Amino acid sequence: MIIHKNSRRSSLLLLSGATLMLAAATPGAAAGVPGTSLSPAGHRFSAVAAGPVVFEAGPIVVTCAASSSLPGTGSRNTIPDGPAAANPAGPVAVRIAPPTFKDCTTDAPGLRVAVETNEAAGPWQVQLQYGTPGTARLSIPSGGFVLRTSGLLACTATAAPNGPATAEGRWRQEGGPAVLLERAPIPVKLEGSFFCATSVTSATITAEYTVRNTTDPARPITVGPSLPG
Repeated sequence: MIIHKNSRRSSLLLLSGATLMLAAATPGAAAGVPGTSLSPAGHRFSAVAAGPVVFEAGPIVVTCAASSSLPGTGSRNTIPDGPAAANPAGPVAVRIAPPTFKDCTTDAPGLRVAVETNEAAGPWQVQLQYGTPGTARLSIPSGGFVLRTSGLLACTATAAPNGPATAEGRWRQEGGPAVLLERAPIPVKLEGSFFCATSVTSATITAEYTVRNTTDPARPITVGPSLPG
């Protein structure tokens, strides 16, 4: 069989064209992650749980009636100024004060619960990404969340035991800005007495944090697209 050079060249051109068309049709091949901008720049905000916060770690279910992250000294809970308020290729990270958790109880009788948070190993952050839907990732520093039970069972659950960890959630703009966590998994290490479920290595958190502008309450915190130039 004789293959003419022109026919072979045409075949190669067709193959190359098909490859380009396939690459263009593949999700993510041509379009990257959308950019993000936060506003109002320089404004401070609070994040307060709209209802109970629920932690589940193996057989233990802990419910905290109140939780919040409030602006204090420094730049925590502040929308960045200038270029730092936008990212043309992904999310914008904002440092927040370690959230507090109060009035925590468990479904197991005879147990008392206490939750402590810290930033000894690094900052707490929320990474906000514009999109449909928008995303909100809560970044927990290594060992930044410690839950202890006492009474009939003494156990300690440490979140992010081996390094920073992220709880994946959603950002809600309409109906009031909020960070939504729906059984978001986080790595944990359980230690304690014989009956503690030390084999458990993952826990979940469920919460809805209402985000309010404390600098100017009339202007909501907004997660929008990153505009060019």
